[in-house]
Amino acid sequence: MLNRIEHGAPTERPGLVIVHGLYGSARNWGVIAKRLSDTRHVIAVDMRNHGASPWFETHSYEDMAVDLAEVIKGLDGPYDVLGHSMGGKAAMVLALTQPALVNRLIVADIAPVSYGHSQVQYIKAMQAVDLATVERRSDAAAQLQATVDNPALVPFFLQALDVAEKRWLLNLETLAREMPKILSFPDISGPYEGKVMFLTGADSAYVTREHRDRIKALFPAAQFAKIPGAGHWLHAEKPREFEAAVRTWLG
Repeated sequence: MLNRIEHGAPTERPGLVIVHGLYGSARNWGVIAKRLSDTRHVIAVDMRNHGASPWFETHSYEDMAVDLAEVIKGLDGPYDVLGHSMGGKAAMVLALTQPALVNRLIVADIAPVSYGHSQVQYIKAMQAVDLATVERRSDAAAQLQATVDNPALVPFFLQALDVAEKRWLLNLETLAREMPKILSFPDISGPYEGKVMFLTGADSAYVTREHRDRIKALFPAAQFAKIPGAGHWLHAEKPREFEAAVRTWLG
């Protein structure tokens, strides 16, 4: 069973499951999850091979959808599901394969397509950190800043570092080996007939107009919204605007 962090208590409104992206964790979503829990039960999960969840040899979207289904089946009735990036793909596969578990779906800055850019360079950067010399988070930060091309990602990666235990809370070997699956999207026939919002960063190139036909084929009720001034990490760059968009749509 996936590790999860719960916020709030069940209400008459559908609960919300939040699914983080690659290298993320439930803790990354703590502020947004807590704020959204003022009106509903909110659960943020650690995906397999991330955070405090179990490690496995595989990391396919079919696997991740089964993991999420197990969580939701343990709750009372279908839940709304919000997924970002990798988590958005996992949430889409869940909705397509087990639609009865998903009340409504929010997909944050990702499309149901394969992408050409790899994320393996970040795994190599984390693996290159000499953990034996790390006594505080700033020690690891200094090493990562020398190898990570985007300085803004360094604090994000450091959230996955257990300094006391001198280990990453990420199954880096499996994630590297399974990267082709993470970048792809399974060949699944739809459609999921429920309500779906594709919420993107206006400055992000992850979801383009060319993806619309594929999205509509799988999710015919899909609606689209953009957050101005936000890139791919829209929930971190514009948290208040992201929260407002999610709250309005779910309302």
